[in-house]
Amino acid sequence: MSFISYLISGISLGSIYAIIALGYTMVYGIAKMLNFAHGDIIMVGGYAVFTIGITCGMNKWIAMLVGVVVCTVLGIVIEKVAYKPLRGASSLAVLITAIGVSYLLQNLALLIFGSNPKSFTSVVSVPMIKLANGELTITGETIVTIIVCIIIMVVLTLFINKTKAGRAMLAVSEDKGAAQLMGVNVNGTIALTFAIGSALAAVAGILLCSAYPQIIPTTGAMPGIKAFTAAVFGGIGSIPGALIGGIILGVIESLGQAYISSQLADAIVFSVLIIVLLVKPTGIFGKKINEKV
Repeated sequence: MSFISYLISGISLGSIYAIIALGYTMVYGIAKMLNFAHGDIIMVGGYAVFTIGITCGMNKWIAMLVGVVVCTVLGIVIEKVAYKPLRGASSLAVLITAIGVSYLLQNLALLIFGSNPKSFTSVVSVPMIKLANGELTITGETIVTIIVCIIIMVVLTLFINKTKAGRAMLAVSEDKGAAQLMGVNVNGTIALTFAIGSALAAVAGILLCSAYPQIIPTTGAMPGIKAFTAAVFGGIGSIPGALIGGIILGVIESLGQAYISSQLADAIVFSVLIIVLLVKPTGIFGKKINEKV
């Protein structure tokens, strides 16, 4: 039963990584840039819910809605202010800017909330489930996280494939210039991509802080890095890849902590990534792109 418990815990953690990884994979797939400030948007969402729901004492549903709206607006602002002026710049310039935005968000949170951890009250009210005469316990946070991840994946896939905005995203991901000639609003499409990715980061932040009930200014840093690893693992730019990569990564981390070493769990995760990339550089679902020269 212990193995099954660790496996379920890994799937739950991996579901959070998958939701975060979606933001990375969408922005890279459509705008061809890596938003390394994405992990810190998770932290902003957590603090927004903490401030509205716990400090101000408002209804948890209102608090979660505010958290999602704050992160969505923040994602659009970051894209307009930090990334849009660099759209024709080198990848290195965009990367340095993303790191700068990340440190800016962390230090603003440090100034506003301080460095001490804040206790985060879980927004999940689903009772735990006990199976096998109580030997296997599944928390409400685990159940909700897995269900939310599945719903997000299904809705996002339908949105990309069935809606006009989704098809515009696919067109921009293939060729920005050709999409613009066909009447697609490239700037609006990229802004929408950042908005959706940031909203998903808020959801992931709420689930993460509910499962691990505390928040600090660097809360989103390591989950953000691991989610980026999951996106690369599954094939960055692929929505199914983000799901599979996140879950595999979460399971590896959970089993590594349980059976090998809790201190080496992160090293094991990144080692597996290196091995996979040596065997298949594009990731599990990634496609090799041939560039014309």
